[in-house]
Amino acid sequence: MTALKKKKSKSPKISLTEKAYRELKRRILENELPPGTQLMEGELAELLDISRTPAREAMTRLEVEGLVEVRARHGMKVKPISVSDMKEIYALLTGLESTAAWQAAKRDHSKKEIESLRDTVKDMERALQTQDLKLWASSDEKFHKVLVSMSGNNRLIELVDRFIDQSHRVRMLTLTLRPLPAQSNEDHAKVVDAIEAKDADTARRIHRIHRENAGKLLVELLEKHHLTQL
Repeated sequence: MTALKKKKSKSPKISLTEKAYRELKRRILENELPPGTQLMEGELAELLDISRTPAREAMTRLEVEGLVEVRARHGMKVKPISVSDMKEIYALLTGLESTAAWQAAKRDHSKKEIESLRDTVKDMERALQTQDLKLWASSDEKFHKVLVSMSGNNRLIELVDRFIDQSHRVRMLTLTLRPLPAQSNEDHAKVVDAIEAKDADTARRIHRIHRENAGKLLVELLEKHHLTQL
Protein backbone atom coordinates (compact mmCIF):
# COMPACT_ATOMS: atom_id res chain seq x y z
CA MET A 1 0.00 0.00 0.00
CA THR A 2 1.37 3.37 -0.95
CA ALA A 3 1.70 5.62 2.04
CA LEU A 4 -0.18 8.86 1.77
CA LYS A 5 2.02 11.88 1.92
CA LYS A 6 0.96 14.44 4.41
CA LYS A 7 0.65 17.88 3.01
CA LYS A 8 2.49 20.49 4.96
CA SER A 9 0.41 23.48 5.84
CA LYS A 10 1.85 26.56 4.29
CA SER A 11 1.38 30.04 5.57
CA PRO A 12 -0.19 32.30 2.94
CA LYS A 13 2.30 34.11 0.76
CA ILE A 14 2.61 37.85 1.23
CA SER A 15 2.51 39.81 -2.01
CA LEU A 16 5.28 42.19 -3.02
CA THR A 17 2.84 45.07 -2.65
CA GLU A 18 2.01 44.04 0.92
CA LYS A 19 5.70 43.66 1.79
CA ALA A 20 6.47 47.06 0.27
CA TYR A 21 3.53 48.64 2.10
CA ARG A 22 4.55 47.21 5.47
CA GLU A 23 8.22 48.16 5.12
CA LEU A 24 7.51 51.65 3.85
CA LYS A 25 4.98 52.23 6.62
CA ARG A 26 7.44 50.97 9.24
CA ARG A 27 10.13 53.37 8.02
CA ILE A 28 7.71 56.30 8.11
CA LEU A 29 6.32 55.49 11.56
CA GLU A 30 9.79 54.99 13.03
CA ASN A 31 10.94 58.30 11.49
CA GLU A 32 13.53 56.57 9.30
CA LEU A 33 11.80 58.51 6.53
CA PRO A 34 11.06 61.77 8.38
CA PRO A 35 8.29 64.21 7.44
CA GLY A 36 9.10 66.09 4.26
CA THR A 37 11.06 63.21 2.72
CA GLN A 38 10.42 63.08 -1.03
CA LEU A 39 11.01 60.01 -3.17
CA MET A 40 10.33 59.42 -6.81
CA GLU A 41 8.68 56.15 -7.75
CA GLY A 42 11.96 54.78 -9.12
CA GLU A 43 13.89 55.83 -6.01
CA LEU A 44 11.37 54.11 -3.77
CA ALA A 45 11.52 50.95 -5.86
CA GLU A 46 15.30 50.95 -5.59
CA LEU A 47 15.19 51.65 -1.84
CA LEU A 48 12.89 48.69 -1.22
CA ASP A 49 14.53 46.53 -3.91
CA ILE A 50 11.29 45.95 -5.77
CA SER A 51 9.76 46.88 -9.13
CA ARG A 52 7.85 50.11 -9.67
CA THR A 53 4.36 48.57 -9.66
CA PRO A 54 4.31 47.34 -6.02
CA ALA A 55 6.11 50.54 -4.98
CA ARG A 56 3.36 52.60 -6.61
CA GLU A 57 0.61 50.50 -5.03
CA ALA A 58 2.23 50.79 -1.59
CA MET A 59 2.38 54.58 -1.93
CA THR A 60 -1.30 54.68 -2.89
CA ARG A 61 -2.31 52.69 0.20
CA LEU A 62 -0.31 54.96 2.48
CA GLU A 63 -1.84 58.04 0.87
CA VAL A 64 -5.31 56.71 1.77
CA GLU A 65 -4.09 56.34 5.37
CA GLY A 66 -2.93 59.96 5.42
CA LEU A 67 0.80 59.26 5.84
CA VAL A 68 2.05 60.41 2.44
CA GLU A 69 1.07 62.68 -0.41
CA VAL A 70 1.38 61.23 -3.91
CA ARG A 71 1.66 63.49 -6.94
CA ALA A 72 1.95 62.54 -10.58
CA ARG A 73 5.55 62.79 -11.84
CA HIS A 74 6.69 63.87 -8.37
CA GLY A 75 6.51 60.56 -6.51
CA MET A 76 5.58 60.73 -2.86
CA LYS A 77 6.20 63.05 0.04
CA VAL A 78 5.96 62.01 3.69
CA LYS A 79 3.34 64.30 5.16
CA PRO A 80 4.27 66.55 8.08
CA ILE A 81 2.14 66.75 11.22
CA SER A 82 1.34 70.08 12.85
CA VAL A 83 0.05 70.95 16.32
CA SER A 84 -3.33 71.58 14.70
CA ASP A 85 -3.25 68.08 13.19
CA MET A 86 -2.52 66.52 16.58
CA LYS A 87 -5.38 68.43 18.22
CA GLU A 88 -7.75 67.06 15.60
CA ILE A 89 -6.35 63.52 15.83
CA TYR A 90 -6.62 63.40 19.63
CA ALA A 91 -10.13 64.85 19.56
CA LEU A 92 -11.13 61.98 17.29
CA LEU A 93 -9.23 59.35 19.29
CA THR A 94 -10.87 60.59 22.49
CA GLY A 95 -14.35 60.15 21.09
CA LEU A 96 -13.71 56.91 19.24
CA GLU A 97 -11.76 55.13 21.96
CA SER A 98 -14.07 56.11 24.79
CA THR A 99 -16.92 54.70 22.70
CA ALA A 100 -14.84 51.55 22.17
CA ALA A 101 -14.32 51.20 25.93
CA TRP A 102 -18.08 51.60 26.45
CA GLN A 103 -18.89 48.98 23.82
CA ALA A 104 -16.19 46.61 25.13
CA ALA A 105 -17.69 46.76 28.62
CA LYS A 106 -21.13 45.86 27.25
CA ARG A 107 -19.89 42.67 25.58
CA ASP A 108 -19.12 39.28 27.10
CA HIS A 109 -15.40 38.49 27.23
CA SER A 110 -13.55 35.33 28.20
CA LYS A 111 -11.14 35.36 31.10
CA LYS A 112 -8.35 34.99 28.54
CA GLU A 113 -9.42 38.16 26.72
CA ILE A 114 -9.52 40.18 29.93
CA GLU A 115 -6.12 38.85 30.96
CA SER A 116 -4.70 39.72 27.55
CA LEU A 117 -5.71 43.35 28.11
CA ARG A 118 -4.49 43.31 31.70
CA ASP A 119 -1.13 41.83 30.59
CA THR A 120 -0.45 44.92 28.49
CA VAL A 121 -0.87 47.06 31.62
CA LYS A 122 1.57 44.80 33.49
CA ASP A 123 4.05 45.20 30.63
CA MET A 124 3.69 48.98 30.91
CA GLU A 125 4.31 48.83 34.66
CA ARG A 126 7.46 46.72 34.21
CA ALA A 127 8.72 49.09 31.51
CA LEU A 128 8.14 52.05 33.80
CA GLN A 129 10.08 50.42 36.63
CA THR A 130 13.14 50.12 34.38
CA GLN A 131 12.38 53.46 32.68
CA ASP A 132 12.35 51.72 29.30
CA LEU A 133 10.22 54.29 27.53
CA LYS A 134 10.25 52.59 24.13
CA LEU A 135 8.94 49.39 25.66
CA TRP A 136 6.37 51.40 27.59
CA ALA A 137 5.22 53.11 24.37
CA SER A 138 4.87 49.84 22.46
CA SER A 139 2.96 48.27 25.37
CA ASP A 140 0.73 51.34 25.63
CA GLU A 141 -0.03 51.19 21.93
CA LYS A 142 -0.84 47.49 22.24
CA PHE A 143 -3.23 48.24 25.12
CA HIS A 144 -5.17 50.71 23.00
CA LYS A 145 -5.38 48.34 20.04
CA VAL A 146 -6.51 45.39 22.17
CA LEU A 147 -9.06 47.59 23.95
CA VAL A 148 -10.52 48.83 20.68
CA SER A 149 -10.61 45.31 19.21
CA MET A 150 -12.67 44.20 22.22
CA SER A 151 -15.41 46.61 21.14
CA GLY A 152 -16.22 44.27 18.26
CA ASN A 153 -16.92 47.32 16.07
CA ASN A 154 -14.93 46.77 12.85
CA ARG A 155 -15.43 50.25 11.45
CA LEU A 156 -14.35 51.83 14.71
CA ILE A 157 -11.28 49.55 14.82
CA GLU A 158 -10.28 50.62 11.31
CA LEU A 159 -10.61 54.33 12.09
CA VAL A 160 -8.69 54.15 15.37
CA ASP A 161 -5.85 52.17 13.74
CA ARG A 162 -5.49 54.89 11.14
CA PHE A 163 -5.34 57.75 13.63
CA ILE A 164 -3.00 55.89 15.99
CA ASP A 165 -0.62 55.38 13.07
CA GLN A 166 -0.78 59.07 12.18
CA SER A 167 0.06 60.11 15.75
CA HIS A 168 2.76 57.45 16.30
CA ARG A 169 5.65 59.50 14.90
CA VAL A 170 4.92 62.47 17.14
CA ARG A 171 4.44 60.30 20.22
CA MET A 172 7.84 58.71 19.67
CA LEU A 173 9.55 62.06 19.10
CA THR A 174 8.12 63.50 22.34
CA LEU A 175 8.54 60.34 24.42
CA THR A 176 11.62 61.53 26.31
CA LEU A 177 10.19 65.03 26.82
CA ARG A 178 7.23 63.97 28.94
CA PRO A 179 7.12 63.07 32.65
CA LEU A 180 7.11 59.36 33.51
CA PRO A 181 3.57 58.20 32.66
CA ALA A 182 2.58 56.61 35.96
CA GLN A 183 -0.94 58.09 35.81
CA SER A 184 -1.44 56.55 32.39
CA ASN A 185 -0.81 53.08 33.80
CA GLU A 186 -3.30 53.69 36.61
CA ASP A 187 -5.95 54.87 34.13
CA HIS A 188 -5.51 51.77 32.00
CA ALA A 189 -5.82 49.45 34.99
CA LYS A 190 -9.08 51.14 36.02
CA VAL A 191 -10.46 50.77 32.50
CA VAL A 192 -9.69 47.04 32.55
CA ASP A 193 -11.46 46.72 35.91
CA ALA A 194 -14.51 48.54 34.54
CA ILE A 195 -14.66 46.35 31.44
CA GLU A 196 -14.36 43.20 33.55
CA ALA A 197 -17.16 44.49 35.81
CA LYS A 198 -19.23 45.37 32.70
CA ASP A 199 -19.51 48.95 33.95
CA ALA A 200 -19.75 50.60 30.56
CA ASP A 201 -20.28 54.19 31.72
CA THR A 202 -17.25 54.09 34.04
CA ALA A 203 -15.06 52.55 31.33
CA ARG A 204 -16.07 55.29 28.90
CA ARG A 205 -15.64 58.11 31.42
CA ILE A 206 -12.18 57.04 32.60
CA HIS A 207 -10.89 56.44 29.10
CA ARG A 208 -12.29 59.73 27.80
CA ILE A 209 -10.54 61.70 30.55
CA HIS A 210 -7.35 59.69 29.95
CA ARG A 211 -7.31 60.48 26.23
CA GLU A 212 -8.17 64.14 26.80
CA ASN A 213 -5.25 64.51 29.23
CA ALA A 214 -2.87 62.64 26.92
CA GLY A 215 -3.76 64.91 24.01
CA LYS A 216 -3.42 68.04 26.11
CA LEU A 217 0.03 66.97 27.36
CA LEU A 218 1.25 66.16 23.86
CA VAL A 219 0.17 69.51 22.45
CA GLU A 220 1.76 71.34 25.40
CA LEU A 221 5.05 69.53 24.76
CA LEU A 222 4.98 70.40 21.06
CA GLU A 223 4.34 74.06 21.79
CA LYS A 224 6.83 74.26 24.67
CA HIS A 225 9.66 72.84 22.55
CA HIS A 226 8.58 74.75 19.44
CA LEU A 227 7.88 71.53 17.55
CA THR A 228 5.03 73.11 15.66
CA GLN A 229 5.62 71.36 12.32
CA LEU A 230 6.92 67.79 12.31
